[in-house]
Amino acid sequence: MSNPTENIKTALILGATGGIGGTVAEGLVLRGWHVRALGRNAAEAARRQPNFEWVQGDAMNSEDVLKAAEGADVIVHAVNPPGYRNWGQLVLPMLDNTIAAAKAVGARIVLPGTVYNFGPDVFPNLTEESAQRPKTRKGAIRVQMERRLRAAAEQGDTPVIIVRAGDFFGGTRANSWFSQAMVTPGKPIGTMTYPGKRGVGHQWAYLPDVAETMIQLIEKGDELPAFAVYHMRGHWDGDGRQMIDAVQRVVGHEVKVKSFPWWVVPLASPFVTLMRELREMSYLWDEPLQMRNDKLVAVLGEEPHTPIDEAVRTSLVSMGCLTTA
Repeated sequence: MSNPTENIKTALILGATGGIGGTVAEGLVLRGWHVRALGRNAAEAARRQPNFEWVQGDAMNSEDVLKAAEGADVIVHAVNPPGYRNWGQLVLPMLDNTIAAAKAVGARIVLPGTVYNFGPDVFPNLTEESAQRPKTRKGAIRVQMERRLRAAAEQGDTPVIIVRAGDFFGGTRANSWFSQAMVTPGKPIGTMTYPGKRGVGHQWAYLPDVAETMIQLIEKGDELPAFAVYHMRGHWDGDGRQMIDAVQRVVGHEVKVKSFPWWVVPLASPFVTLMRELREMSYLWDEPLQMRNDKLVAVLGEEPHTPIDEAVRTSLVSMGCLTTA
């Protein structure tokens, strides 16, 4: 008699306490996957999210990653160094650990990508094949990450899926412009701070939609190329007002909108890590850039897409800015 658990697939999530990693993990559990999560404080994490198999360990330790990957069909690499400290020095070694583990166990690697790979020379319309000539340190590292993944895939034993999307918003754990700069968590919306310029478009991605897209691609993995990269369209704000207007519709009143004080950023950059990161990525608010999703739609039929007002309402409720959904 066959064991029904033999047909259950296993996903190892690196970064399950974060926004995209945790949301993908929760979605895979609902699809019947066995989700294993690597954590530096596994016991505490298991109390908060008991639906995962938590394994004590650190993504910066190759032996921990390899042990956690045993029996995994998929490794979702959604992890960053603690507090984003020493990001530039640690990100590539962490990815190397994931690649080595995936090769050893025969797993597919899934990476949530970014637009940091691209410089303004290819704006405003990006495709998956656009030239990658980043102007920032973080962008250059992102290019190196994808090159290493491509090399692993082209060697024939480690398939890869990368999903690039716009600025995240939504979810209970997301660190984003929306939750960290535009609105204040835990308070009713009276004012908003907008980082962009009036009339300049911006691309947003609702975190649950990104996670659902990744899950659908994972489930179609055997039909995809060995190195599969897809762009999401998400929510395109063509004039820098549509996200603001959505918030105002959801809260039911006009909101005072202030400009983000970019002048503070260079002054604080030498002392505050977050400000250094903001300064480096500020160019993404100066010019419009839009990713097309034709390639994704050709595979999935349609892109998972929550209407903007519903996405904003759910986001504000999860942040404690609205009392009811």
